[in-house]
Amino acid sequence: MSLRLVYSRKRKASVFGRRGSGKSSLLQKIAADLTVDRTPIAFVDLETFKQHSYPDVLLSVLIKSFVEVKRWLDTAATNPANKTSFWEKLFGTAPTKPGFNRAATKALSDDFGKMIGELNAFLLSADESKIKESAKDESGTETKAALSAKLPNSGIGGDLSTSTSGKSSNETQNEYTNKKIEALHRNIMRYQDLFGRLSQLAGGPTFLLLDDLYHLRLNDQANVVDYFHRIAKGSNLWLKVGTIRHRSRWYVLGHPPVGMKLGDDADEIDLDVTLEKYDVTKAFLMKLLGQFASEASIALQSILAEGARDRLVLASGGVARDFLTIFNRSIQVARERIISGKLARGSKVGSEDVNVAAGQQGVFKEEEFNRDTGTTEDRDRLMSNFQGILDFCIFKTKANCFLVEKDMTSQFVETVNELVDLKFLHRARFRVTVRDRTGRLYDAYMLDLSQYTGERARKDFELVKFWGPGSDDALRKASLIYLER
Repeated sequence: MSLRLVYSRKRKASVFGRRGSGKSSLLQKIAADLTVDRTPIAFVDLETFKQHSYPDVLLSVLIKSFVEVKRWLDTAATNPANKTSFWEKLFGTAPTKPGFNRAATKALSDDFGKMIGELNAFLLSADESKIKESAKDESGTETKAALSAKLPNSGIGGDLSTSTSGKSSNETQNEYTNKKIEALHRNIMRYQDLFGRLSQLAGGPTFLLLDDLYHLRLNDQANVVDYFHRIAKGSNLWLKVGTIRHRSRWYVLGHPPVGMKLGDDADEIDLDVTLEKYDVTKAFLMKLLGQFASEASIALQSILAEGARDRLVLASGGVARDFLTIFNRSIQVARERIISGKLARGSKVGSEDVNVAAGQQGVFKEEEFNRDTGTTEDRDRLMSNFQGILDFCIFKTKANCFLVEKDMTSQFVETVNELVDLKFLHRARFRVTVRDRTGRLYDAYMLDLSQYTGERARKDFELVKFWGPGSDDALRKASLIYLER
């Protein structure tokens, strides 16, 4: 079964992958294919809402979802197949199915539009609310606050007031926030009804694709997923969520649990190809590069030295976009080297050219790191742990790999997983046995190549070759152990 069929079938799903692994490309491809199939689809990029607080972030995502559904109804649902300005220009092909009933489609689109108007008014109501306060004096005069946020004919909102001694603004705002959450919960059945009607109109399911969940605040992610998970129940709406695994929280166990539980509520799709399966990863990346070379009528062997291929795979950590980007930079590095007359390393892209390109790529990884870490505390925590690993590898073991005992549950191990997802580290091999550690297993990690390209100039720095023939013993050194029980 193709990945498209797995991902678009009637099951909720979470798709995981590091930046550049193809999550967004997959979601966009699915959205395009389903649109041409005249299957209702809404694609929402959650990065837009990365600094929104809860519950406003939920309101914003809900509004955007409805906007995308309405846009689909106003275009793809009824546009005739011969409208090339829409189908051929945007999708490169035309649908084989006829358009939906125009009158019924417009009526449903109008209802989605009304709901969007209500939600927008509700979202902005906090800024438009009137809060009246009287200051508390030293004798203990009571502070009073009142707030009005009633939306006519919406079923959303309500009048509320509070009387407190001090802290009235905070308590009033908290009460108002709680009112928003309660109103959102009360309206789930209205939203289910809308999607149910959409399913009846289309004669099939609707798909909601939420891309890059990890951009939302960590504590809010499960609540957002949970809300759409509840809307989807019984309404023939199928939710697909793309995110980075260890920067996300899609399920929280509690009474009741919140979110979507993998296996029970949703399928899991992992797009990451890693260095753990080195031969498979290399074959995949080289096939990808070969397709581009073929389209450009270029023979890869004429421009890329054999040793540079392994170095490109290592430099990318198995991430397809990074692999292609570093290859492109390597060509530029090699061209500049050849023009300047430095031909000692040959006229092809070599491993040292890849090293230079990887070092340049490191700057962009740091920029991504700063974008993907939400707070200063988060960045400091991650960088403090990474600096300890870096010092261990560069100055103590003088090697690019390190070992962590398997199945440890410390916070540090979670941090290592986050650093892998942020591409500062890469998984090299699982279930490594070490000499003098009978019965114990370790996971092996590799520093990103950009972190030690300069160190390789030192004669005593080892590039641990954990792949290929004769590599079984490369990681079995007790000196590489960074953390164990």
